[in-house]
Amino acid sequence: MPGERLAVRGTSEVGRFPGAAPPIRVELTIHNEEEKKQEEGGCRRWFRKMCPCCCKRQNSTSNDVTDKVEYVKPPEPAKPKPENGEAKEIEGIKLSVCSVDLLSSKMGQNRQEHHTDLYHGDELIIRRGQTFQIELELNRPFNADSDKLHLDLRTGPLPMVSKGTHVIVPLVDHLDDERWEAKIVEKNVNKIKLSVNSPASAVIGLYGVTVTTSSSKDEAATTHNSSKNIVMLFNPWCEEDVVFLDDEEERKEYVLNDIGRIYYGTEKQIGARTWNFGQFHEGILEACLFILEKSDMPPSGRGDPVNVVRVISAMINAQDDFGVLVGNWSGDYSDGVSPSAWSSSVEILRKYLSSNGTPVSYGQCWVFSGITTTVLRCLGIPARSVTNFQSAHDTDVSLTTDVYFDENMKLIDYLNSDSVWNFHVWNDCWMARPDLPPGHGGWQAVDSTPQETSQGTFRCGPASVNAIRSGQVYLKHDTPFVFAEVNSDKIYWQRKLDGTFRQIQSEKKAVGHCISTKAVGSDERADITHLYKHQEGSEEERIAVETASRYGSKPDVYSSAVAEDVSVEVKMEGEGPRMGADAQLSILVKNLSSQPRRTTLHSQVAVMYYTGVLKGTIKKEQMHVELLPNEEKTIEWVLPYQQYQNQLVDQAALMLTLSGRVNETQQVLANQTSFRLRTPDLNITPLGDAFVGKEMAAKITFTNPLPRMLKGVVFRVEGLGLQKGHEVVVGDVGGHSTVTLTEHFIPTQPGPRKLVASLDCKQLTQVHGVADIVVLEQ
Repeated sequence: MPGERLAVRGTSEVGRFPGAAPPIRVELTIHNEEEKKQEEGGCRRWFRKMCPCCCKRQNSTSNDVTDKVEYVKPPEPAKPKPENGEAKEIEGIKLSVCSVDLLSSKMGQNRQEHHTDLYHGDELIIRRGQTFQIELELNRPFNADSDKLHLDLRTGPLPMVSKGTHVIVPLVDHLDDERWEAKIVEKNVNKIKLSVNSPASAVIGLYGVTVTTSSSKDEAATTHNSSKNIVMLFNPWCEEDVVFLDDEEERKEYVLNDIGRIYYGTEKQIGARTWNFGQFHEGILEACLFILEKSDMPPSGRGDPVNVVRVISAMINAQDDFGVLVGNWSGDYSDGVSPSAWSSSVEILRKYLSSNGTPVSYGQCWVFSGITTTVLRCLGIPARSVTNFQSAHDTDVSLTTDVYFDENMKLIDYLNSDSVWNFHVWNDCWMARPDLPPGHGGWQAVDSTPQETSQGTFRCGPASVNAIRSGQVYLKHDTPFVFAEVNSDKIYWQRKLDGTFRQIQSEKKAVGHCISTKAVGSDERADITHLYKHQEGSEEERIAVETASRYGSKPDVYSSAVAEDVSVEVKMEGEGPRMGADAQLSILVKNLSSQPRRTTLHSQVAVMYYTGVLKGTIKKEQMHVELLPNEEKTIEWVLPYQQYQNQLVDQAALMLTLSGRVNETQQVLANQTSFRLRTPDLNITPLGDAFVGKEMAAKITFTNPLPRMLKGVVFRVEGLGLQKGHEVVVGDVGGHSTVTLTEHFIPTQPGPRKLVASLDCKQLTQVHGVADIVVLEQ
């Protein structure tokens, strides 16, 4: 069948060679469909060069405070009057700077040595705690005996020497570590090269540069302002920096890698999607600095990564402070972009910057995490996205996940505010923690998804992962909340006739499973559960749980034990049920006693948002079970497609709740199991070899797994260094129909690249695919 040509809408090319991208060309074939919608193409490019120092400086007699900074053109070099000889003529010339070269070329020594050559922009982008070079052109040769020279670096709206935001860099003969100093390392007639040293505790951000010169004590100083600025970042390569990471492969992964994997689904059905962090993309560094500026965080606090991470955690969500992204779990995204449609942080951050800080719609936890990874890596803090399966949301600081039943073992909805999310994505960031007792540095958990407030603001962390593992929840920041997410027990309570509650059962392995992140140097999944908790059921794990619970709102929850001799477990075949088919699970009931047991199991299945919030029950039934001594029985449980087809929400997740009472012992049985209906992948097949500057194509194929029409299908396609992010409006796709989309593009960057695509429509979400493409130089 011949393909149709589609117009698509997209953003401007943001590769490392701006302007080199060709027009987008797309071919689309839909089997069993007659025509598709077209959408006009368009692109918008926006540039903003931010410098908070470019305000007029007020008069001040204090050397400590520079109220505002004013950049002016340098005065014309004074023309010397002829005297008795050339030497006397030079001595009489007032020293001044003609030009400043910050040596900021991406291929130059500074950017290469500071690992900042991947960033866009012509500013000097460097890392603290490491020397860098600049060149000065003077109006005459520099005389070390009589000439004076120093640098002034200023950041923020009110630079202050005492706050470290107005830095006076003296000229010295020998450079020492851990201080601002400059040394002349080359002289060539009127040109000198300076080697400048910065401390590993320097404030990060955008600095304006001024060179001040004078020739005698009585002579007024002359200043020259650089036309370019310095951007100072954290330095994981510097041993004195608190973000230092000593493994080179981990630095490549957690600082320099601009593509990653984010995991979702359930512990038995772990899905993975590729995410473009794009921290080096054009405009992203400006966006990160803009976020810091908009946070109203004092520039003097930007030297401490704990402060910076805490502010970033708050600023990535839009609550409280008009941050980057609006959270939406309603299922209605008609006035924005569906959270599952994003595959990149780039478009979101560029939108936020270009709109001067208007929050972008919409996001859920994996989008918040992806953006947080981008911003932290961009600023130089090692970071990764982390997914916790069966993630508890403790709302009352009890450090337990509580489920309440009434006298008849029915759920009491208004009391059940605690929930267990199928999965939740947050971040780890790497740093020392000198503010905590020794041994609590390393990975720190930080969460930008707005769940609960911390000190009045929606943010979470950084919380030491070591402290979480050992149950030391009294250590800041927000350690109790993260501990409950990964290692709280699920406690079942029943209301008695007098209105009080008694603990009837506890599940000690209910939450915190398969904690996952992308492996270093590959696309494999790394299980890091052991970093967050001791092995389930071990004595160390129980000690950690009981240690933590003593600091919660229910410190006596473990004072009494409940005997058990009947157990209920839900099992799943293979990778689990598929979207569009009947969902089948097995319920295994065991009698562990030497006496017969009888019970009635009440089951109900509800559609669930991945956060653990139930939308509504779609099936209820009762099962009478009789067990002989030490007998096991397997009950087959089926949910027909017709019963869930019109009920699902974003993640196609369901929650099966089982409850009952053993007649002979009055033991209460309770079990909650979440599962998702697996969706198909987009199959992406590169066509031909990939060379820089040569057109190639890739075929994207999707088959609708449902026996019903998908309405308003949109594809999103992006590949860093391959194809700019854009949308292809496909329209309606009939039941079991196949869509074939052919993308034409010209690679702009050599090396291993990834082409990422996702499908967005109301009836089907979390459909995406990725293809690895190695681009060669011609």
